[in-house]
Amino acid sequence: MMVLDHVAIAAEDLASAEAALTATHGLRFQGGGQHMDMGTHNRLIGLGPAEYLELIAPCPDIPAPAQPRWFDLDRFSGAPRARAWVCAVADLDAALAQIPFTVGKIWNLGRGDLRWRMTIPENGILPFDGLFPALIEWQSGGHPAARLDEVNTRLSAVALETPQAEALRRALAPMFNDARLTISHGAVPKISVTLGTDTGVVVL
Repeated sequence: MMVLDHVAIAAEDLASAEAALTATHGLRFQGGGQHMDMGTHNRLIGLGPAEYLELIAPCPDIPAPAQPRWFDLDRFSGAPRARAWVCAVADLDAALAQIPFTVGKIWNLGRGDLRWRMTIPENGILPFDGLFPALIEWQSGGHPAARLDEVNTRLSAVALETPQAEALRRALAPMFNDARLTISHGAVPKISVTLGTDTGVVVL
């Protein structure tokens, strides 16, 4: 089974996006760092003991990878918004063997002392126009959420809209069960997340 691990909020520029989200919604980011293999950097918000929100953008100080960046970041533009969701599995190889389509190649990645294995498509775009989750298997260093201060923010909902709604439901049904996820029909693929904070509800 897969469990929701984190949601990626994409941005063109990390610092300006963080400032805008903090000013507009009162979100308090912390931690994070650089992903040398993917040419990105991030800032985080803990959403409890095993979930977090990730604000991620290309890092101008790191060379771009040979292939497109994860979460289709090379084609991202506009205001910060939800771009992808990531599910944790205990055994990545076993999980991929149960999925009848290609989710991506397995990369061995790290940031600081954190180590993980993760699926990244060669074209940077996850299945179902980016709406199928990336899969992650945490290895050494624990989980990022455990390192973040409590800021009274929780994930209330993940909403997916897609012309392939029924097919996406069928693909996820055998391996994912979380009442916070909704999948509905929409003309254009879209992800939105709802957060509960100590100052109100935030939708990204």
